Amino acid sequence: MSVLKKINAQLEIMAPADREIGQFILDNPDQMLRLSSGGLAAETGRSQSSVVKFSQKLGFAGYQELKLAVSEAKAQERHTAPGMIHGSIEVGDSYLTILQKLIGSKMLAMQQTLSVNSEQDIGRALAALDEARRIHMAGVGASSLVARDFSYKLMKLGRNVLHDSDSHVQMANVSTLRSGDVLFALSYSGSSIETLRIAELARDRGATVIAVSGLSGGPLAQVADIRLHTVADEERVRSSAITARDAQLMLTDLLFILLVQRQSDANEYVQKSEQAVSVLKTR
Repeated sequence: MSVLKKINAQLEIMAPADREIGQFILDNPDQMLRLSSGGLAAETGRSQSSVVKFSQKLGFAGYQELKLAVSEAKAQERHTAPGMIHGSIEVGDSYLTILQKLIGSKMLAMQQTLSVNSEQDIGRALAALDEARRIHMAGVGASSLVARDFSYKLMKLGRNVLHDSDSHVQMANVSTLRSGDVLFALSYSGSSIETLRIAELARDRGATVIAVSGLSGGPLAQVADIRLHTVADEERVRSSAITARDAQLMLTDLLFILLVQRQSDANEYVQKSEQAVSVLKTR
């Protein structure tokens, strides 16, 4: 994932010194590439050690590695595939431009979501879901729609799954969880009060909590045993969490496919589900 996207996603939760450095890099990436660590420190009014520590907090060995990542991010922006426009949808955009920007944003969100979750973290979530006695889904708003979709898929595999769009019912159901159960909680902000309280209760009951949130994580990530992340670039022009929902769906679909691979009788369960539904279809 682009380091510029990562910085932007984490900016609000950074310490003041890190936020100053991060904002400068976002606003002046080309200038940053011409600066030494001391030069960047002078431009931001911070110490040289703060610049180095900022780089390390992002997962780099030092400032030079951060500069290389920023350079690669800028190069990637300059080589966007033809027809794949990624940017703000403006009021005056034509139909074709809106279409291209929307598709570009959706695809970018899904690609970046897959890139920020390590195979190890996906594996841990997969193992927890596979071994769970019972799985409870939590989420509000658009996240609730994704939770419902995932719960239906897991039911097709014969899994014991609970989901309800009402957060009060979710809380009541979670109160019965125990060790060996899993709460799968979705919240892009990671700060939805309903989902957070449900996750806290599930943790107190001994259940394994899997959190799916944005890169900033939010309070929800602090409660979770297993943390997965989604990446989205929501624009002010949009009226709902479009790319965030697509990113969540990509992640849950990946987990479902991996579970199908792992479960030896998965195809048998899916076929039974399709046969049961077929009687409701017109002939």
